[in-house]
Amino acid sequence: MSEAGGGRGCGCRVPQRAPWSLVAATASLCLVLATSVCTARAAPMSREEKQKLGNQVLEMFDHAYGNYMEHAYPADELMPLTCRGRVRGQEPSRGDVDDALGKFSLTLIDSLDTLVVLNKTKEFEDAVRKVLRDVNLDNDVVVSVFETNIRVLGGLLGGHSLAIMLKEKGEYMQWYNDELLQMAKQLGYRLLPAFNTTSGLPYPRINLKFGIRKPEARTGTETDTCTACAGTLILEFAALSRFTGATIFEEYARKALDFLWEKRQRSSNLVGVTINIHTGDWVRKDSGVGAGIDSYYEYLLKAYVLLGDDSFLERFNTHYDAIMRYISQPPLLLDVHIHKPMLNARTWMDSLLAFFPGLQVLKGDIRPAIETHEMLYQVIKKHNFLPEAFTTDFRVHWAQHPLRPEFAESTYFLYKATGDPYYLEVGKTLIENLNKYARVPCGFAAMKDVRTGSHEDRMDSFFLAEMFKYLYLLFADKEDIIFDIEDYIFTTEAHLLPLWLSTTNRSISKKNTTSEYTELDDSNFDWTCPNTQILFPNDPLYAQSIREPLKNVVDKSCPRGIIRVEESFRSGAKPPLRARDFMATNPEHLEILKKMGAASAIDAEDGLRFMQEMIELSSQQQKEQQLPPRAVQIISHPFFGRVVLTAGPAQFGLDLSKHKETRGFVASSKPYNGCSELTNPEAVMGKIALIQRGQCMFAEKARNIQNAGAIGGIVIDDNEGSSSDTAPLFQMAGDGKDTDDIKIPMLFLFSKEGSIILDAIREHEEVEVLLSDKARDRAAILKDPEMESEDQPSSENDSQSQSAEQTLSLSQTVDLVDQETPENPLDSHSEPLSPADTEETAGLAPSEQIPSSTESLETTSLDGECTDLDNQPKEQSETEEDSNPNVSWGKKVQPIDSILADWNEDIEAFEMMEKDEL
Repeated sequence: MSEAGGGRGCGCRVPQRAPWSLVAATASLCLVLATSVCTARAAPMSREEKQKLGNQVLEMFDHAYGNYMEHAYPADELMPLTCRGRVRGQEPSRGDVDDALGKFSLTLIDSLDTLVVLNKTKEFEDAVRKVLRDVNLDNDVVVSVFETNIRVLGGLLGGHSLAIMLKEKGEYMQWYNDELLQMAKQLGYRLLPAFNTTSGLPYPRINLKFGIRKPEARTGTETDTCTACAGTLILEFAALSRFTGATIFEEYARKALDFLWEKRQRSSNLVGVTINIHTGDWVRKDSGVGAGIDSYYEYLLKAYVLLGDDSFLERFNTHYDAIMRYISQPPLLLDVHIHKPMLNARTWMDSLLAFFPGLQVLKGDIRPAIETHEMLYQVIKKHNFLPEAFTTDFRVHWAQHPLRPEFAESTYFLYKATGDPYYLEVGKTLIENLNKYARVPCGFAAMKDVRTGSHEDRMDSFFLAEMFKYLYLLFADKEDIIFDIEDYIFTTEAHLLPLWLSTTNRSISKKNTTSEYTELDDSNFDWTCPNTQILFPNDPLYAQSIREPLKNVVDKSCPRGIIRVEESFRSGAKPPLRARDFMATNPEHLEILKKMGAASAIDAEDGLRFMQEMIELSSQQQKEQQLPPRAVQIISHPFFGRVVLTAGPAQFGLDLSKHKETRGFVASSKPYNGCSELTNPEAVMGKIALIQRGQCMFAEKARNIQNAGAIGGIVIDDNEGSSSDTAPLFQMAGDGKDTDDIKIPMLFLFSKEGSIILDAIREHEEVEVLLSDKARDRAAILKDPEMESEDQPSSENDSQSQSAEQTLSLSQTVDLVDQETPENPLDSHSEPLSPADTEETAGLAPSEQIPSSTESLETTSLDGECTDLDNQPKEQSETEEDSNPNVSWGKKVQPIDSILADWNEDIEAFEMMEKDEL
């Protein structure tokens, strides 16, 4: 989500910010000193290797784009596991995440300018003709104004920008006559009714055919929108005005930005996450640089670059000063309260903040960009991908990864700024991980759980719009691109808008209402953008010296939260009382509690922090015995480990986290419910038995298949259509008796995941799977002696050997639970399902705020050393009751309620911040 480089100005001074110094540890402070270590710089990457990696990116794009066009077009997106298109209304609703889909061939439009960047000009010309021929914008469907703007309007404008460039070159697009621009203008007018509010902030959704508030529109009753949703319009709307001469689009986008600026919290100069579009009151009063706010900051700076309006730069600098004062705790970026900016609002970070180092490059503040990027890279090296959210001690908070491009974006801009070949190696790692863990025969599948390697049937359009664009540009030399990328600015969706728009159709009056409100550090008011050619001419080890102290920060960190330097070492003061140390029988502790909130502002902040920690401790007591999810990986031909299914663990049998994985062919048991002695023991002998849930205890099923000679068991849910996408995963509990006699591993699959195995059996007969705590490396699977006789692609050329006959042709009728529940906690909010049955189960109690089942299972530390809390408090949703008296999953523990009675308002604020509707 950052700018292409160069742009408006020449070189600017790089502010020297103090390096990050400390984080809080479990019992004492662990100081990590950012000392400068002079080590050898990464070896330059040869031109040949860069070309090889660039060609690999091209092949990966062809694999994703080709499968979309073959299996999904004209649908909006590809479902890569089931090899079909995702069409709004034909698939079960995923909640707000589906608001990006408008039956307008989203992936094709989002990919238009990527085709040109990757030198696929013939494909681009063909794609433009398809858009003009097939895409209809007059659809009776409710869409997100934000997503439609950045993906569709931005995609059309980016396509138009490069179409006219190619036409001027004289070889391609000679027939083009601004058709994409006319479509963009039509779409712009369809979005304008959303701005019909007293504030000028747009409604979050609009019906493309009927607009807002008409009975047939089915929208227009919303009162809240996110800051990014209202503040990420100016680039596309202003470009549309500059291209067409219709000033109304830029005027509406400016009015929305002006209103957000006026509503900032004046003492901190921060903005909240969500705002009432009618009253302007802040609904969510926490502030950060991640989900809900991110691209608002981005568009303020880029609006200055594209439009040349100084007021946008002044506003950005005002906010940036506040971000670096309160939110930036290098290398971390932590949300704070807009009214109490010295108090952290949560103890975890979301993955969308990975764009921020790239924005800091555009700003010219390189040191914190390097620090945060390196911290994120260490998290990626731990989990192969960046989890949707992770805690301050780098544990998984939300385990999904929908193939987001923000980290690749920042990697590209840091390489352009520093020229350090280290960032080429980072990009190489991203390519390898995508091919090794996300690539499937029909494209690339999002990760359901980065810990197990399981997949989601999802490939978002932004993956093609952004990821391949940034990765290709990372390895491309100037002569590899058919136009000068420095003449364009990237939108938040990586669409290209020409910088010459700054001098075209400038009819919008500019009124500077910014500086009268602010008194700022002049160091944040550089009036030029960084020139990447002169940032580091005299210090080739600059970036390396900043990264070096952080290279082991993830592996060696055991903190629960962040304590600022000035708070931790107050002269002569005792360390604040922490919830983990509190003893109700200690008079000194009780006296400290009485003083909290009364003696001083510092004591008040200590009290709020204590409450937050106490709620965390209360929540943690409910999860101490939870087990993480497991993985079922299909390893036989033609899957070869590419399909990984999220499975629920059992509280009995072989513990896959402590023993080697179990590998074997699968066979259905008879009777299928496994509730009596098997009548086909010869069929399951030495195999992994498939059994259906229901009619008896899980432990009884396990004993019956074990007695028949099975080496493992997979219980498939009997609730047809259930899915781990929409229902909370749970542990299979015992029967209240001694289960030490059960020696085989047992895993649970919901109906959708189980049907994938059953469909594979019907199609291929012999299906081999791997039961493990985490998906196994595909290269290792292919090298396994047991696989040598199989017909498979070589591991070395895995990414180039996807043939049509290897393409999965799974059942086209895999049903999902028809519930409006989201797949991604950063996309939307809903309450998870809890399927009931007669068996004893130990529910994993996912929160109401985190619908994806696997995200609620994290209880262990990264290295087995840190055992502190890793999640904010969550309200426990309905779970299945376990009659086992030794397991108390449903009990809520609320210690010292009477002591916290005076702080109810603050407790409610903490709880509300957990209910992220992002």
